[in-house]
Amino acid sequence: MPTPGKHPNTALRHALHLLHLLVEGAPAESFTPPPGPDAELSEAEAAAMADATGVALRIRRTLSQHRRREAELAALFDTAGDLAGLRDLDAVLKAIVHRAKLLLGTDVTYLSLNDDEAGDTYMRVTDGSVSAAFQRVRLGMGEGLGGLVAETARPYTTGDYRDDPRFRHTATIDHAVAEEGLRAILGVPLRLGAQVIGVLFAADRTTRAFTPDEIALLSSLADHAAIAIDGARLLDETRTALVDLNAASRTIEAHSEAIRRAEDAHDRLTDLVLRGGDVTDVATAIGALLRGGTLIHDADGIELARAGTDPRPPSARAVAASRADGRAVPVAGTWVCAVLAGPEPLGSITLSGRADLDDADRRLFERAAVVTALLLLLRRSVAEAEDRVRGELLGDLLGGAADPAGLAGRARRLGVDLNQAHAVFVLDPEPVRPEPSYPEPPYPEPQRPGTGPSPGTAPPPGTVSRPRLLAVAARIAQTRKGLAGVHHGDVVLICPSETPSACAAGLANELGQALAAPVTVGAAGPATGHAAFAGAYAEARRCRTALSALGRSGTGAALRDLGFLGVLLGDPTDLDGYVHRTLGPLLAYDAQRGTELVRTLTVYFEAGMNQSKAREALHVHINTVVQRLDRIGRLLGADWQRPERALELQLALRVHRVHAAD
Repeated sequence: MPTPGKHPNTALRHALHLLHLLVEGAPAESFTPPPGPDAELSEAEAAAMADATGVALRIRRTLSQHRRREAELAALFDTAGDLAGLRDLDAVLKAIVHRAKLLLGTDVTYLSLNDDEAGDTYMRVTDGSVSAAFQRVRLGMGEGLGGLVAETARPYTTGDYRDDPRFRHTATIDHAVAEEGLRAILGVPLRLGAQVIGVLFAADRTTRAFTPDEIALLSSLADHAAIAIDGARLLDETRTALVDLNAASRTIEAHSEAIRRAEDAHDRLTDLVLRGGDVTDVATAIGALLRGGTLIHDADGIELARAGTDPRPPSARAVAASRADGRAVPVAGTWVCAVLAGPEPLGSITLSGRADLDDADRRLFERAAVVTALLLLLRRSVAEAEDRVRGELLGDLLGGAADPAGLAGRARRLGVDLNQAHAVFVLDPEPVRPEPSYPEPPYPEPQRPGTGPSPGTAPPPGTVSRPRLLAVAARIAQTRKGLAGVHHGDVVLICPSETPSACAAGLANELGQALAAPVTVGAAGPATGHAAFAGAYAEARRCRTALSALGRSGTGAALRDLGFLGVLLGDPTDLDGYVHRTLGPLLAYDAQRGTELVRTLTVYFEAGMNQSKAREALHVHINTVVQRLDRIGRLLGADWQRPERALELQLALRVHRVHAAD
């Protein structure tokens, strides 16, 4: 037994050794008495050293707890800072579950939010989850661990959920948990005051027990998370309120803009009337004011002006509905407003590209129709006076009136130069066909007092609308510096042209499109000087009649385009012109190359279009005949052997042979 006090510094050295271990943060197994240099310690010294070691270990545990708590608090402060910087709810939720996973070091963390309407809580965000079924699971209040936390607002933990009888197990929840492979689960409520808004979970795929410190840490994180979630929700509500406020502000601005535009429209349209603007000016102004395309039609549906849109016929049913209601009406993405002078329809305005026309713009559109009505009335008065003057001049020209100087002076005042070559066109409208139907809303038929069609109503299908034809012809005459009118029941158009045939074909197409019905155009000319117009008119009438007889209604041509029939009906002294129009390519080829294509063609027809008989008559090889006929086909065109064309060629060959004999 050692002598007491033999090693008085041993206990002191051990105490200093323990303090050094605490400072260095040494592991617990390092806290053992160091071996003595020689003799054994007394019982008192050994007891004192054991007590010192125990105290040092307790101090070490306390310091470790303080360090861990300090780290957890620092992590919580960092989390609070991170969450405070987030503005999007999804980003906040993802940050919460990710931070929980880092703090607790678990396999999976997830968060559910309560659905007050459905009365349950649903999975909102997960971190570390691999099961789709788990990520979509919903828990009823009181079901499973999460449902119990959401219902009671208390944290719950289990070391092995699968075998824990404290919770109400359901097949859906158990299947999702088993598919994810979770065993130990900790759930804490997300609370805002007394209200539970969701549950924050931490879980491991192995059995374990969660410590009170871990429960407290996750609960602290849940408190921060609840505040961040509420802040994000409030921010979303604020954004929504700002959106609503901006919408209200835009509505006020739009209303102010509508008032300003209405004032501007009133000034501009009034200025148009005072300046004597025409219908095109009105159409352009309306399109600029309403930011759309504008079409103005007269009462017969003929286009008067167009700005910023493609041509299209007016909707008769929409015009009738607007006329009955007195308001603009929508139809197939456009707006239509009737143009009225009291009960009399003058036409319509169509606005395209503005299917969403608001009330302010609709009223502006309707006021524009009133201005248009005033302009159309003025235009009609001026046109009626001018048409009378032009019609009288046209009648005198076609009737062969004397006083050429007087006729020339009257024509000059109307912008027509009689010394310039003019073509005369006789226009014959075919029966009006029913207009194609367009899909329209079922407008009610307007109820008007009285019986029979209203003034300006379009003629029913199957009738002839010469007034419409005359109106279009008059507009073309003004554009081309010509004359249009009715002479002996015919609608006649005179305009400058050196090529009546080409002009007639173009006119037939233009008139047909404008009237939506075929128009036959007989042409004659060119006529120069007042004395030539009467004869040209008579020839144009004969051409019109021939076109109808030949089944070519709806087309335009001159007599020279009708072949030998044109010669018979026209000037019989122009046989040379007929021969050259029909055989010109062959005559020119023979003259240039000394060939006998004209003679070969004559013999070929006389042989009944039989190549062998033609070879015998020509005394040449059959290949020569084939080659000559092939050359003739290339010069005359592939259709030269069609019956109608062959007849023209044979007639021209006979006339040529007679003239050659002379």
